[in-house]
Amino acid sequence: MANWRELEKKYYMPTFNRVPVTLVRGEGCRVWDDNGRRYLDFVAGVAVTSLGHCHPVVAEAIARQASTLIHVSNLFYTIPQLQLAELLVENSCLDRVFFCNSGAEANEGAVKLARRYGQLHRHGAYEVISAFQSFHGRTLGMVAATGQAKMQQPYQPLPGGFVNVAYNSLAAIREATTEKTCAVLLEPVQGEGGVNVPADDYLKEVRQWCDRQGILLILDEIQTGIGRLGTLFAYEQYGVEPDIMTLAKGLGCGVPIGMVMCKEGASAFAAGEHGSTFGGNPLACAAGYATVKYILDNDICGHVRRVGRYLEDRLLELKGRHACVSQIRGRGLLLAVEFDREMAGQVLTACLEKGLLVNPFKPNALRLMPALTVSAAEIDEAVGILDGALSAVAV
Repeated sequence: MANWRELEKKYYMPTFNRVPVTLVRGEGCRVWDDNGRRYLDFVAGVAVTSLGHCHPVVAEAIARQASTLIHVSNLFYTIPQLQLAELLVENSCLDRVFFCNSGAEANEGAVKLARRYGQLHRHGAYEVISAFQSFHGRTLGMVAATGQAKMQQPYQPLPGGFVNVAYNSLAAIREATTEKTCAVLLEPVQGEGGVNVPADDYLKEVRQWCDRQGILLILDEIQTGIGRLGTLFAYEQYGVEPDIMTLAKGLGCGVPIGMVMCKEGASAFAAGEHGSTFGGNPLACAAGYATVKYILDNDICGHVRRVGRYLEDRLLELKGRHACVSQIRGRGLLLAVEFDREMAGQVLTACLEKGLLVNPFKPNALRLMPALTVSAAEIDEAVGILDGALSAVAV
């Protein structure tokens, strides 16, 4: 058997701190490593495999499309792209779409769209206000938008045009708004930055401020969209409608796809002003269509609301038994377990030994984001393993 870790060390740029497991197969909420060991997966490709690994409906759609037409470029019309565009527009508050390949590309496209809008309607306004502890992607522009110094410092000087302010503070946004401002860019719930849930009226207040100032509200729903919080899009839970919204991650159930959606009034691109070679190719769009159609037809969002509450309740019980657990927070199936010390790495190792994959996204916190199809029995199993791991670690 090949030593895959040694090959990675020899050939791959050292950009990832990988968990010492080589995964070779997946089915539903389970994955198997190259030694045949089975794990319960509560990472789901970082909220990507929305219907679980290798869901038959998605796998069949990919196989069918792969044997029909994979790529022809956006110089031509293709049917899967337009079917997915129609499905998402008809089930959202947005009117227009643009497909790309990732969340970072989607956010880049959203910012470009907002800047074009600023040129046309705001006397050349170009600045975008974003939040501290946000995460919007790894391109240079999106690193500048991401309000985390640890991600920005290695790449100074960063592109201009971004102002980072405190999250969950309308006052901070109001103070930062000038005649140069074209948009505010926010995650409805900050994922990578801590699973930070804002006050219930925060997005409403920001929406009202943007309306009064004539600037755009961009919602980054790359992690929160496609049912993750218990509605197809997170904005539905906050009683607001964005001018621009970005999606990726769970949209293709593992196939790389991203998209920008916008209201008609924010649709500022003309032909030739934006594009993508691979964006919206038939294969990715067939996967996206199968994923979203299944979620809609089978009330997966309702299931997420039910099992999300159940998972949160079970984690709160865990908090009551372990003094080291300081907080449980999140919505739907995007939850964080925070500790009173830096022990997330040790908990990960203990969980791994017992067959559970979790995400230690901060030294003192784990993120749980299983497939939207996770069962109550699988939640019980995961919480049981986590309970044992905490007992073993917190001594």
